[in-house]
Amino acid sequence: MALRSVSAGLVLLCAVGMCASAGAQTFATEDDHKQGLKELSLEGLADVEVTTVNKQPQQVWKTPAAIYVMTSEDIRRSGATTIPELLRYIPGVYVGQINSNQWAVGVRGFTNTFSRSLLVLIDGRNVYTPLFGGVYWHVQDVVLEDIDRIEVIRGPGGTVWGANAVNGVVNIITKKAKDTKGTLVKVRSGNVENFGGAVRVGGTIGKVDWRAYAKDFVRGPQWHPDGDNYDDWHMERAGFRVDWQARAQDSVSVFGDFYGGITPRRVGTTDTKDPVSGGNVMLRWDHARAGGTGFYVQTYVDRTVREGFVGGEVRNTFDVDFSHQHLLGERNRITYGSELRWSPNRFSTHEDPRLLDILPHDDDYNVFSVYAQDEIALMHNKLTLTLGDKAEHNHYTGWENMPTARLLWTPNEHQSVWAAGTRAVRIPSRLEEGFRIAGQLSANPPLYILITGSSSFKPEVLVGYEAGYRQLLTRNLYVDVAAYYNDYDNLQGFSSFVPGFDALLNAPVLSAHYANTIKGFTKGFEVTPDWKVSNWLRLRGSYSYLHYSLEPKSGFKDVASIAGYVGSHPHQEGTAQAQVDLGKGLEFDPSFRAVGKLPAQQVSSYQTMDARLGWRKGEFEFSVTGQNLLQPHHQEFGSGDPQV
Repeated sequence: MALRSVSAGLVLLCAVGMCASAGAQTFATEDDHKQGLKELSLEGLADVEVTTVNKQPQQVWKTPAAIYVMTSEDIRRSGATTIPELLRYIPGVYVGQINSNQWAVGVRGFTNTFSRSLLVLIDGRNVYTPLFGGVYWHVQDVVLEDIDRIEVIRGPGGTVWGANAVNGVVNIITKKAKDTKGTLVKVRSGNVENFGGAVRVGGTIGKVDWRAYAKDFVRGPQWHPDGDNYDDWHMERAGFRVDWQARAQDSVSVFGDFYGGITPRRVGTTDTKDPVSGGNVMLRWDHARAGGTGFYVQTYVDRTVREGFVGGEVRNTFDVDFSHQHLLGERNRITYGSELRWSPNRFSTHEDPRLLDILPHDDDYNVFSVYAQDEIALMHNKLTLTLGDKAEHNHYTGWENMPTARLLWTPNEHQSVWAAGTRAVRIPSRLEEGFRIAGQLSANPPLYILITGSSSFKPEVLVGYEAGYRQLLTRNLYVDVAAYYNDYDNLQGFSSFVPGFDALLNAPVLSAHYANTIKGFTKGFEVTPDWKVSNWLRLRGSYSYLHYSLEPKSGFKDVASIAGYVGSHPHQEGTAQAQVDLGKGLEFDPSFRAVGKLPAQQVSSYQTMDARLGWRKGEFEFSVTGQNLLQPHHQEFGSGDPQV
């Protein structure tokens, strides 16, 4: 069991020129300081364009989806040091830290160590692994000061992003190179993150803007009640970005990063330090046209090499994505595109293959998709109907269909009401298809328990219905409300154990396999107010409510899996944040959160608080951050699962 502990660190940072010290948190350039999103009113923040909903820029007001945008200023003042920590205060999102390098992240329920119902993107690059169907959160990292914004869709996004965008989509969008000129040096130290440092330089050559960075951290172990503080680790990373403005309407970007490090793992009573490395390079061409239309083509190569206590994986991913938007007459905005992804991979077991294995060892994961969406202006600037569909083929289950219908009503420029119905699917992972794990129950007579994957495992299906309302009530008071009803079928579970004989073990077994054992629904709502009280005080909060109603499908009695689903995401969660400018460059940013209990993880309800105190002078910043100040040691999610 891993418990969170207090983390108080010092941060020092420079945007132009060179400087060094002990501490962490900053801004990127002088232009960001003068013209960043923090200078906008709440009206201006709601006018910010987002791209995650339909892959093309669109104002928040005109978005028929439950979307939340975390700006670069929000990130700077959060005091967070990792991407999962940034997601803690987004409504409808639960983040539970398992140990020093593992997090369970869920949106609108179904939280688990794999985050398998959540699609995560970095600049549009898919970081969802088909090995177990989920996200390696500890290797998803960038220089936080280089993030322009984080867009989070709560609810299904399969029509645009395809399979596995079931309960939500997280898109981390980094800044263009022109916004990160100069030199940045950041140094951080604390009682959890013992050392963290980053150096980033950027400039312009002709029509080409560029930046390059390197970062490193050494994180100490979390506190554990058994005293086995095994989970200290470190990671090194470097990357670059080059932007070329070829013409007024054409831009080309090349960017990538490379990483390596050691991650801790506890499997039973065994503690290990496992190497991990990888890298990616992306090329993107954007062509803009009048009226906000245009197209883009992007392609990337991604390589992951992992070694773990139970096995290792080498995976190469090649992806090409195209999206085009154009106007058809005065009422129709058409978006269409296609994507091809090929991901050859090899799994190697470090155990007796009779006891633990994933077959076949060599696998060619491939996905091909096409989609089209029509945004129809039923009443000009008042009422819009969006109809879309994505057809996607994967090599596990063949063709899958993910349609959507969305209606948006904007009675005025600062008020919008929307409703949507969407189908999304989560396709099987290698774990559910070819996994095998066995353990001996008795030696005399010999008897084993055996759990296997199933080639007949079907996609999990969600049909979701949503509605939302957002309004700028006054110039300084904004509220966003969303409600949903999600109908699920074919949820993952396990068949009943049956006696049999296994040829590999040459022994009797009690065996079960992955199966689609559960159906049911969830419903809930989220409320997100934002109040700019004055020029020196901003208050924000959120409240999320979730209700489960799940049952076994005909022929199954999988009550254990139902209890695991229902008891692994809080039914109620609330947050409160303040940003206080004290004058003379002083900033105070307290954040409070209250989380309901998680019975399946043996986690009691808890309340805790983070706080950041910072000082800025010109291009220099120094801050002190404390985490979990009300409950320094509390459990947030069960114990870590074995992973490669």
